[in-house]
Amino acid sequence: MTEKIDQRDKLHQNPFEYKITKNNKVFIYWNSQCIKVLSKDKATRFKAKIKDLSDWDIQLLLAKITGHFKHGNEKMNK
Repeated sequence: MTEKIDQRDKLHQNPFEYKITKNNKVFIYWNSQCIKVLSKDKATRFKAKIKDLSDWDIQLLLAKITGHFKHGNEKMNK
């Protein structure tokens, strides 16, 4: 099943990271760039979901949360 989800094997490279802050916010990063912030209820649900997940499953969850954020038209910071 994982072959159909991640055909280019990107999730095994761990492109997503997350940071949970003291004030119950979750910052989601892609290649060290912050792309989404979860606050309050969404952050609480996220923390409950990742409790027993493997690294690959966490990467998949982060990819699903961020959705289709990259379409090739983003400006790069110089």
